[in-house]
Amino acid sequence: MHSLVVFLLTFFFIEFAAWSMHKYVMHGFFWNLHQDHHTPHKNRWWQLNDSFALFFAVPSFLSILLGSYWINPLWASFGYGIMAYGFAYFFVHEVIIHRRLKFLKFNNWYVNGLVEAHRDHHKNRHKQGCENFGMLIVPLRYFQWNQVTSHRSQ
Repeated sequence: MHSLVVFLLTFFFIEFAAWSMHKYVMHGFFWNLHQDHHTPHKNRWWQLNDSFALFFAVPSFLSILLGSYWINPLWASFGYGIMAYGFAYFFVHEVIIHRRLKFLKFNNWYVNGLVEAHRDHHKNRHKQGCENFGMLIVPLRYFQWNQVTSHRSQ
């Protein structure tokens, strides 16, 4: 039971860690890696921005490895929570929002709100002046509760 709580709390709090990393690291001193996400090359599938996956993969892997090695399920659950968020990020950001892999299509109030918030984030192609740095939690103003519209970001 404790492992499930650690897993869920980790997944939840990684959204805020990812928000902070996006705002202060990606739009800060590592803008050189994130910039090609705001101005993508049309003929290149891989972006330098994709390397940020390592920032979360390394602590996830180490937590799972060490938690398993020392038979500490709470450490392993922490690592699995980070990993689950990574899968959610990939699915929501790459598949649903940016459509880098076009195998599923969603059209509901929540997805449309995420897409609109992300579209607003990408309006500005520069390091400064962007808003909406989160992925799963965005301001309520982006959600149209009574209607479903089909919006797609870039």
